[in-house]
Amino acid sequence: MRRTLFLLTCAVAMVLSTSFASATMLITADRGGRIIDYVDRFLQVRASGEQVVIDGPCLSACTLVVGVLPRGQVCATPKAVLGFHAAWRPTEDGGKVGSYAATRAMMDVYPPDLRSWIGRHGGLTPRLIMLRGRELASIVPLCGSTTTLAAGATRALRVPGPDTARARFDSQQMR
Repeated sequence: MRRTLFLLTCAVAMVLSTSFASATMLITADRGGRIIDYVDRFLQVRASGEQVVIDGPCLSACTLVVGVLPRGQVCATPKAVLGFHAAWRPTEDGGKVGSYAATRAMMDVYPPDLRSWIGRHGGLTPRLIMLRGRELASIVPLCGSTTTLAAGATRALRVPGPDTARARFDSQQMR
């Protein structure tokens, strides 16, 4: 837990130099996973200057991309959808328990306009709230030809983790 909070704090405080990326990371259907895995991956992407294109669902910990990366390094297509909920951790008996500290840390990473949107929609709770369309475009820049295609190669987001299935949504929460 301390490592998660430390890395999330670093994501907010770090100012890393960016350079022109040789590839574009494409997020098309990411249900999220362990916060620490996403923070680690997005800090690497930030340092590389690689462009990230959200072109489909980006849920749960995946949404940290909007807070960890500078505004000019991430964009969204019309198919993009961001899904937010309170952080939780698995229990020994296979259940879930909310994590106030991790939820607060995630909110601290998000930019002010996104925090405001989340607040207007009830805050981060166990219920999934979705950001899309014009509301999303007001927070995450729309991808344009110079942003999304100039870098060349495209690759999908892969976030390794010891057991990312534990931190995924139940199908009931996805509806």
